[in-house]
Amino acid sequence: MKQYLRRRVAPSVAVAATLALGLAACGASNEKSTDNTTNPGSGSTGGGSLSGTLNGAGSSAQQSAMEAWKAGFQSANSGVTVNYDPSGSGAGVDQFLAGGVQFAGSDKYLDDTQIKTAQKQCGGAYVEVPVYISRIGVLYNLSGVKSLNLSPDTVAGIFTGKITKWNDSAIAADNPGVTLPSTTITPVHRSDDSGTTNNFTDYLAQASPSGWTSPASETWPFKSGEAADGTSGVVSAIGKGDGAVGYADVSQAGSLGVANIKVGSKFVPPNAAASATDVESSKLATGRPKNDMAINVNRTSTDSNTYPVVLVSYQIACQSYSNADSANLVKAFLTYEVSPAGQQAAAKAAGSAPLSSALSQQATTAITSIGSGN
Repeated sequence: MKQYLRRRVAPSVAVAATLALGLAACGASNEKSTDNTTNPGSGSTGGGSLSGTLNGAGSSAQQSAMEAWKAGFQSANSGVTVNYDPSGSGAGVDQFLAGGVQFAGSDKYLDDTQIKTAQKQCGGAYVEVPVYISRIGVLYNLSGVKSLNLSPDTVAGIFTGKITKWNDSAIAADNPGVTLPSTTITPVHRSDDSGTTNNFTDYLAQASPSGWTSPASETWPFKSGEAADGTSGVVSAIGKGDGAVGYADVSQAGSLGVANIKVGSKFVPPNAAASATDVESSKLATGRPKNDMAINVNRTSTDSNTYPVVLVSYQIACQSYSNADSANLVKAFLTYEVSPAGQQAAAKAAGSAPLSSALSQQATTAITSIGSGN
């Protein structure tokens, strides 16, 4: 892991040693914790001594992973109920900033205004850690074409409406020797504001600056193409029309084709290892508070071992809570999410790319600040 990913989070200590001390000392400032849980991370889910209700809201991209996290955590802690409303990143963050939930899931890290609100709502510091890496794929439905390569400029041309036929010379250049039909291209985009759209447009803005001139946005910036609501709507629309193409979480592709994207001199499929490697090679956003692990994803990598069309989703929580039980629950649950066991549960349920060992350990270190007042 490059050194710059360590500069704002205290150096990782051995997870087992850290967490053996963790929840026994956890709690809001000047409160004594009654929880005796040890080592809630490192593949464990809390040891069964926790109890209470934990409420979160936000990212719908996390929904399948969240169901796996809830099942694993509640199985090991029968006295705990975890509620999560997949209302969308914006709505979840708003609820958290208003004090309506104990944590929020977001596909976009907090902006400067939200940071100030979070600090006010939390009575000081907050924690923001990556928990989920979604592989965004360019999904297509094209009769007779089983494999498809696309360069960033070609993807930009397709989704801006400049490339209108599948046998266009730009697509043909990416796919030498492949017989491409003259079928009309129907690009499908999200009609709702979404983190997936924000990350996809961020990739295009950085990887194809000449072909994509709009900034990253949760709102689709063009009127061309077909609009569909949510991931399921996009996948359904692509499946219904020969020649259709869109962007969505790869785990939802089903029988649709998934394009290989040009990275450096090679075309790379959206596999988990390449996605995780790209995130690990990315830099943390600068000027952020301690224990804020906001990541500026490396969209312009030329390393063919990386896949840069990814979405990094975060969990956002307070560092201190009004009672020790809330601090204990949040700390234990987030620790499980970023642990190797939690990441594997999410990968199995949602097809996500697990956090690298280094990122997992750094996130765990940040989470251990919850209840410590540090």
